[in-house]
Amino acid sequence: MGTITALGLVLLISMVLVSGMQGLQAFLSLLFNFGALFFAIVLMAFHLNPIVVTLVTSVIVLAMTIFLGGSDDYSTEVAFYASLIVLVVLVLVIVPVEHWAQIQGFGQEDSEDLEGMSNVLGINYLQVAMSTAILSTLGAIAEAAIAISAGLAEILEQHPQIELKNLQGAGLRIGKQIIGTTFNTLFFGFFGGFLALFIWFASVHYSLGEILNDRIFVGQILMVLFSMVSVIATIPLTTTAMMFRVRRMR
Repeated sequence: MGTITALGLVLLISMVLVSGMQGLQAFLSLLFNFGALFFAIVLMAFHLNPIVVTLVTSVIVLAMTIFLGGSDDYSTEVAFYASLIVLVVLVLVIVPVEHWAQIQGFGQEDSEDLEGMSNVLGINYLQVAMSTAILSTLGAIAEAAIAISAGLAEILEQHPQIELKNLQGAGLRIGKQIIGTTFNTLFFGFFGGFLALFIWFASVHYSLGEILNDRIFVGQILMVLFSMVSVIATIPLTTTAMMFRVRRMR
């Protein structure tokens, strides 16, 4: 048994022990999402438009993450619609920013690994960079959306006649509680994943200006910033979607 297989089984057992059937569904959503992303990579390799493939894949990933990970249809439906709106907003932000930043392709740190290989693959690297940035925000969007909608659904269950103004305030308060921890998760995930790159910078004595203009570093920083923006946008949009849903039902 390989290391990855063993850790996967430990993860599955832990999720089932803690969350039961819902944990099993969440684990299955993880597998399905991996399959969807792998299929998206294959389609891009066959020269399909990366942006179109990414948008379709993003909707599938959000649907599987939210509906298989949620516990009730009411909150998951609101979270899904809100996440789609956030996705559209993020695309409108990511496309011009990535085009302006011009960070597509490989950095000079990759030169030794790519030596002797052709980089002319017939794929638009700018669109690939946009696709990567969009996909990197999906986890943050789904997590924030389901946290807000599930919290508001619990409040509605306990206080069915709550005023919409109070419901909105509760949603924003929930958002304030999760926004700090989410930001720290994103930051330390970035720092831990690129610790070797930071050691490289220190070893070759990069100046601050060289670091801030490094293609790989800037690309990853933008992904973190996009994810943070997605969390900030998800909080009011999910709260508004829940208020709209409650208003229609009353």
